[in-house]
Amino acid sequence: MSTEPSDRSGGLTPTGTIAAPRDRRRVVVATVIGTTVEWYDFFLYAAAAGLVFGQLFFAPAGPAMAQVLAFLTVGLSFLFRPLGAFLAGHLGDRYGRRVVLMLTLTLMGASTTLIGLLPTYDVIGVAAPVLLILLRVLQGISAGGEWGGAVLMAVEHAPKTKRGLFGASPQLGTPLGLLLSSGMLGLMALIAPGEAFLAWGWRVPFLLSFVLILIGYYVRKRVEESPVFLELSARKEKTRAPILQLFRRHTVLVLIAALVFAGNNAVGYMTTGGYIQRYATNPDGPVGLPTADVLGAVTLSAATWLIFTWVGGWVGDRIGRRNTYFIGWAAQLVGVLLLFPLVNTGNVALLTVALVVLTVGLGLTYGPQAALYAELFPASIRFSGVSISYALGAVLGGAFAPTIATALVDATGGTTAVTWYLAGMTVIGFIATLLLRDRSGIPLGPDHEAEQAVSPIRGLIRA
Repeated sequence: MSTEPSDRSGGLTPTGTIAAPRDRRRVVVATVIGTTVEWYDFFLYAAAAGLVFGQLFFAPAGPAMAQVLAFLTVGLSFLFRPLGAFLAGHLGDRYGRRVVLMLTLTLMGASTTLIGLLPTYDVIGVAAPVLLILLRVLQGISAGGEWGGAVLMAVEHAPKTKRGLFGASPQLGTPLGLLLSSGMLGLMALIAPGEAFLAWGWRVPFLLSFVLILIGYYVRKRVEESPVFLELSARKEKTRAPILQLFRRHTVLVLIAALVFAGNNAVGYMTTGGYIQRYATNPDGPVGLPTADVLGAVTLSAATWLIFTWVGGWVGDRIGRRNTYFIGWAAQLVGVLLLFPLVNTGNVALLTVALVVLTVGLGLTYGPQAALYAELFPASIRFSGVSISYALGAVLGGAFAPTIATALVDATGGTTAVTWYLAGMTVIGFIATLLLRDRSGIPLGPDHEAEQAVSPIRGLIRA
């Protein structure tokens, strides 16, 4: 095995030995499978909130308010994602990326399985929505801690010239999770249509999580710890209070990085948050399409999102993360402007085209994110930095996007205001990206903390 002791920038052991290709492939597979299971669980809840939770858990509030409350529970979990990020950031910078990934996977799977077993309001009254909310909060804590560990395991194992591609592997878990959750709900809508879906069909995909979690746990258990963390441990250079150090020196950077993700996340949550599913299937709304048809369109769009997420990571290695983002923001804006005009036609084919076009920009602004974030923060506080930036971006972006969209349609009687809202979030993401320097290829190891600590914010020496 060869060595590169002068550039421990990822993919290297503590002694500078390059990780074997087999080990790298194992990391890629583990991060893809693990994040797919996590986001399958998380998005499954959001889709079910749009389709059945209002009727089953919040019916006494009346049809309109029940749906608002169901979407609010989707957003509520985002408020707890920063808590998960803070906990995971501290544990990840102190005790390793791997241990955090095992904890988050278990917590998410247990919460999702229990939702599938939860009695409805008709059976146990107000305890039903209370328990549903508690389980969704646990999902939020898990999601907040998952992402940072997964992307750092991938990026810190990667060769310097392939960080974007390796970093895209955990990002693939998002469209794969959406594809799997929408596909399972769509299948159950065909197997158990109408009242049967409301009675028991929706539960099956939640109960499947128990099997998926066992698979994900087994795969992740076989992965070695991140080489950057191993090097920090060998040198005894782990930061005692990484979160305090992060905010003492990099607060502005965290906020800008969060806005980069917020621009993507608000738009993505039109489908991952269940809004389009509810809007397009609502029998009292302007579209009124069959549930199975809409879920089929969402599933197909998840497949194209998957492709362009991979493309985004690959392109980012060739033209830089920043340039890839700029292309992605332009494509995302086109998708936003076409979305509701095509959906409102009530034509399944045009709805599918709208969602597919939207995913081009979503993929290009999501694929390079893992590498971009990892290259922004110093090694000793990197887990805290990427996790907290991501969680805050999720709160500012997708947390209440379905609720905001619902309120805007109720207030204006149309979807034009929603289009302007999504376009505005896209522009915010573009401006935040504009404020950052491209640091593609910067060494990631602890030997280069001084270089990493130079602010990537344009015009600043330190963040």
